[in-house]
Amino acid sequence: MALAKEIMGSRFIFERSSLASSRLSIKKKTQRTQSSIIPFDLRPMKAAISGGVVAAISEDLVKTLRINTLGRNQEKKQEEEKAVQFKVRAVVTVRNKNKEDFKETLVKHLDAFTDKIGRNVVLELISTQVDPKTNEPKKSKPAVLKDWSKKSNSKAEKVYYTAEFNVDSAFGSPGAITVTNKHQREFFLDNITIEGFACGAVHFPCNSWVQSQNDHPSKRIFFTNQPYLPSETPSGLRTLREEELENLRGNGKGERKLSDRIYDFHVYNDIGNPDISPELARPTLGGREFPYPRRCRTGRPSTDTDLMSERRVEKPLPMYVPRDEQFEESKKDTFAACRLKAVLHNLVPSLKASIVAEDFAHFGEIDSLYKEGLLLKLGIQDDMFKKFPLPKIVTTLQKSSEGLLRYDTPKIISKDKNAWIRDDEFARQAIAGINPVNIERITTYPPVSNLDREIYGSHLDSALTEDHINGHLDGLSVQQALETNRLFMVDYHDTYLPFLDRINALEGRKAYATRTILFLTRLGTLKPIAIELSLPKSKRVVTPPEDATTYWTWQLAKAHVGSNDAGVHQLVNHWLRTHACLEPFILAAHRQLSALHPIYKLLEPHMRYTLEINAVARQTLISADGVIESCFTAGQYGLEISAAAYKNQWRFDMEGLPADLIRRGMAVPDPTQPHGLKLLVEDYPYANDGLLLWSAIQTWVRTYVERYYPNPNLIKTDTELQAWYSESINVGHADHRDAKWWPELSTVDDLVSIITTIVWLASAQHAALNFGQYPYGGYVPNRPPLMRQLIPDKTDPEFASFVGDPQKFFFSSLPSLLQTTKFMAVVDTLSTHSPDEEYIGERQQPSIWTGDAEIVDAFYGFSAEIARIEQEIEKRNKDPSRRNRCGAGVLPYELMAPSSEPGVTCRGVPNSVSI
Repeated sequence: MALAKEIMGSRFIFERSSLASSRLSIKKKTQRTQSSIIPFDLRPMKAAISGGVVAAISEDLVKTLRINTLGRNQEKKQEEEKAVQFKVRAVVTVRNKNKEDFKETLVKHLDAFTDKIGRNVVLELISTQVDPKTNEPKKSKPAVLKDWSKKSNSKAEKVYYTAEFNVDSAFGSPGAITVTNKHQREFFLDNITIEGFACGAVHFPCNSWVQSQNDHPSKRIFFTNQPYLPSETPSGLRTLREEELENLRGNGKGERKLSDRIYDFHVYNDIGNPDISPELARPTLGGREFPYPRRCRTGRPSTDTDLMSERRVEKPLPMYVPRDEQFEESKKDTFAACRLKAVLHNLVPSLKASIVAEDFAHFGEIDSLYKEGLLLKLGIQDDMFKKFPLPKIVTTLQKSSEGLLRYDTPKIISKDKNAWIRDDEFARQAIAGINPVNIERITTYPPVSNLDREIYGSHLDSALTEDHINGHLDGLSVQQALETNRLFMVDYHDTYLPFLDRINALEGRKAYATRTILFLTRLGTLKPIAIELSLPKSKRVVTPPEDATTYWTWQLAKAHVGSNDAGVHQLVNHWLRTHACLEPFILAAHRQLSALHPIYKLLEPHMRYTLEINAVARQTLISADGVIESCFTAGQYGLEISAAAYKNQWRFDMEGLPADLIRRGMAVPDPTQPHGLKLLVEDYPYANDGLLLWSAIQTWVRTYVERYYPNPNLIKTDTELQAWYSESINVGHADHRDAKWWPELSTVDDLVSIITTIVWLASAQHAALNFGQYPYGGYVPNRPPLMRQLIPDKTDPEFASFVGDPQKFFFSSLPSLLQTTKFMAVVDTLSTHSPDEEYIGERQQPSIWTGDAEIVDAFYGFSAEIARIEQEIEKRNKDPSRRNRCGAGVLPYELMAPSSEPGVTCRGVPNSVSI
């Protein structure tokens, strides 16, 4: 009887409901296996069967009972494997839209209603294991998000929903989750957390728009934050990993919808608009004639006039980029999509009708733009305010009876309004201004051109002689100055000379190809000692002034240098080298690197918004008759200059900071120095601060890479990594695919160098070249984006008017009032940080972006190092011995200071090219 009772008791235990079983605690640290889920101990029952109690029963009965009991045990064990179920809970975070139009509001209410009747959001949990019976990944039963209709009117930024999954003990670890949106409207899925597994909370960082099933029938796939190399992918995730990449690649056919998530390559054949006018036709960039990086494919049809050109999409209509690359709401509110439309398409025509004077009459008129504003004719401003809203527009807009449009005072004149005139400030900006990456050490004097002598002949010979600079070398000979590394140059001769005939034929555009010779003083500052002004068939050299006439000639020469500098800065160093050249790496990363890949997780914050800002640039900035063509000297030939620089100068292996400094002769290798090189201009703010950030990025990347690639063979055999790098080169940079200078990708050092360079370009390099545009360029005389007149000599008819009123001639050479205000509005926008900016050392969900705790700790260490660098930069800016960043009227160098408030701050290093 005792045995019978014990057996019956055991049977009762086995037949407890699965609901009761699910209530047992499973939060202990156990292995994620079937045995760790089953909570019962079978040993007492086994002892009852085989122990001493059995001896009191007949042998036959024991045999029969044992057989029957074991059979029942086996049967119950099989039933238990099926019956032992436990519930896990999903917490789903959805980000609300701040603003909705009427249609969106209507659809939202419709979704709330239909959600109640079964058209809802469905989730399915997928295991890392494969079911041996089906050879398919193990899946939970579908689960529905709860309370969608109840929370549909929530005004919170983030709304939290729950769903419950029933999974059995053999499910294993969750590795992915699918989401089906049966609503009419897309929603932004921030993240999902699964609670209830023995392994603890499982995180799914999503950060993605989930489209309606009506538009995109396929289920969306999201993976956990646990990184896996392709060879280490759990069996249950292998097929899904490849399936998701195939979805992102697309088939290269058809026109893309705005809701698509397809990444593909194409040439720049959408810059011109030949259907409107033959004058707006532009060559295709990308190919043999005009080599160029590739951009994101949109699949739009060709123009009617030119089958090789893609039909344009004009503002306010959006250009296609994959849905998750589009700006978030706070970014849209800040950025220029609506502002550029307002400023360039509505404000400018009104200004044309209201501005009487074409040129500035004196410096006071420029100052009034910041003090009083731009006065419009009474009545016109009222019409403008009705035509379009101007909330916090690129300028500080104030309405009054006179109609004011006032600009913030640029930093360059905030401490000393006459600082820009000084020669030392002109030279200082070559190493601490908005374009500190063109200065180079002179090794041969006079300088030698690299252009083809068969084409240009003796016109390439420099007009510079030793006599031009001998009196400015502090008693040194030219040879001594060269040997002691005291002569430097900003050289735009080869960049502009091939285009000068065409540029100077444009109405209201005049340019030289300039060379500026700089001397390094004993104080560690630079001073300009000669400027060479080249035309295709003539050259002249201007030296520091000796009288009134040469004073104004010298100021005009510096203005032409500034115009050259502004064009190269914008078209080559900023747009080409950061925006355009990074886009292929980003496209290839999405196409070839799974979200599970550790390198994708490393790169992810450095790719944010870049595709969108580049698309906007194709619409409004670099397009035919766009901002660049309207506001810069090169006009419609600007992108051809950019393409020539890509063909002749750009090399990925020279884009890292140390390599670039050495290439320009600004540093020499020196293993005894902290960063392995010695700067030849010791107080070089861009390089000083840049090397701090470069070193921090490199250390962080090395720590990360070595974590996942303990031996080089893992890099060589990583199919996704090799495919990413290969596609970046062979497709994204196809015009340079055969170049010998591409780095190998075979070792840890190779990968560290490649990733460090990409992160550097996306963050610190772009910040240094971008966020000072308004602070330095907003005062147009400091570095005019275009010039309208050449400098007359005594034989020119214009010389009399120049001598008669040199200030008037100076202003007639600078951009007009209309060109100036248009340019100021644009660079103000481009210099603005949005409220949702993510700065270097930051990232979304910093504690759960990866499931690797060791890497999370390492990232916090990286963040701490970035904070230390910021303190060091602040300290340097207060050091009076650093004369290129501290002194009377001298601006501190903060473009590499990592953090910033929103707005135009002339500081802050975002993670990515986001503006």
